[in-house]
Amino acid sequence: MSDTENTVLITKDQPTTQPASTISLATQRGRTRRRVLPITSPKFVVGAILVLSIVLFAIIAPIFSQNPRSTDNPALLPPSPEHWLGTTKLGNDMFAQLAIGAQGSLLVGVVAGGIAIILSLVFGVLAGYLGGWREDALALLTNVMIVIPGLPLVMVIASFVPQRSWQLVAFVLGITSWAGAAYVLRLQTRSLRTRDYVYASKVAGERSFRVILVEIMPNLLPLLTAQFLFAIIFAILGEAGLSYLGLGPNSSITWGTILNDAQSGQALGRGAWWWFIPPGIMIALLGAGLALINFAIDEVINPKLRNAPDAARRVRKAAKTKGVAA
Repeated sequence: MSDTENTVLITKDQPTTQPASTISLATQRGRTRRRVLPITSPKFVVGAILVLSIVLFAIIAPIFSQNPRSTDNPALLPPSPEHWLGTTKLGNDMFAQLAIGAQGSLLVGVVAGGIAIILSLVFGVLAGYLGGWREDALALLTNVMIVIPGLPLVMVIASFVPQRSWQLVAFVLGITSWAGAAYVLRLQTRSLRTRDYVYASKVAGERSFRVILVEIMPNLLPLLTAQFLFAIIFAILGEAGLSYLGLGPNSSITWGTILNDAQSGQALGRGAWWWFIPPGIMIALLGAGLALINFAIDEVINPKLRNAPDAARRVRKAAKTKGVAA
């Protein structure tokens, strides 16, 4: 038998094992990936199902429903096969209004959340990275906005504008809801700017914009996502509150304007529960879905929240073991 054949036989007989360090590293990476991604979290799954269902309803339902402003239907009809959610005092189909109102509320929430997160990036991340007098100036504006109550300020601004579109309402809600997120981002950025890899990028001659975009922003993505979702929740609830008080959009239909119409039309006194309960349920479900996703992301950001269930189970197990031993 030749040397080549001996080599082949020895290679076949020996088990193909990987070094223990490689296996340990792969295991640690897998565990880290499982801890970082919230996809397996029940909170995230339930929240995502709720939010996606409402988004699909807002996209698909208006295609198959009648004109939400049509008054050709009889007034205050209860739910029936012809009108799944009944009609309003003016004969508007409630299912059609609920569907088009979902689009309006979601647009207000996303636009206001986008404006708020952009302002929080400017006043939070820039202030935390630049430091010095520039941080003090940006922090002063942030603290002033934190002190000013948001909803009363929105009410004052909206009351001075007689014709209000949903874009204007979203803009007002966005510029009044960024301060809290900016404060948190500024503190986190101040902590990140002292890390070794940020110092290495500065020493290498990288520009400040690239250091922020490449070195700091990826570490802030979970926090930014959580702040964005919170801003959407605040905007949707704020718009519903403004519309209920008669300060919401004039030319658009949202869940808040439906509640305002139901209140002015005395839906509760007339027993027309189908006029105000469906939009209230939709607001509650969307807020609950976004809040559950936010909680799942918080567990990724905060290790104490992530490890709390395991710690509680260990405590219960230890108590049971102690009780059996006694």
